[in-house]
Amino acid sequence: MNAKKKILFLCTHNAARSQMAEGFVNALYADRYEAYSAGSEPTEVHPCTIEVMAEQGIDIASQRAKSLDEYDNASFDYVVTMCADAQENCPIFPGGVEYLHHTFVNPGSAPRSDNDQCASFRHVRDQIKGWLDVTLGKNSSSV
Repeated sequence: MNAKKKILFLCTHNAARSQMAEGFVNALYADRYEAYSAGSEPTEVHPCTIEVMAEQGIDIASQRAKSLDEYDNASFDYVVTMCADAQENCPIFPGGVEYLHHTFVNPGSAPRSDNDQCASFRHVRDQIKGWLDVTLGKNSSSV
């Protein structure tokens, strides 16, 4: 049996997008992939991130924002940057074999609806899940 491929998802704060991707991969694709996430300026996992993932049946409440420094001596099969402006805002990690980039809007900076502060997080969550399904899905040969 082949070893699982390791994926590192990167965003600046490691508070939403990269946390969602880590949660999805470890819940839906754990047979083939092992996911991690980090940021160059980690803050904390946004409460809406935890809430919208729980709506999908994925508990990421124990995940925490992590610094790239925690992975200084690690290597990954794939490093995925998820920031809207990769050259200015996304961290760079030299320990990857293959690099992928897909832009997702920062849900924490989107305008909030008065009646649903997590709406932008749901929208980005669904975009990330759709991209992962295409990129890592059972019938995918992309990764």
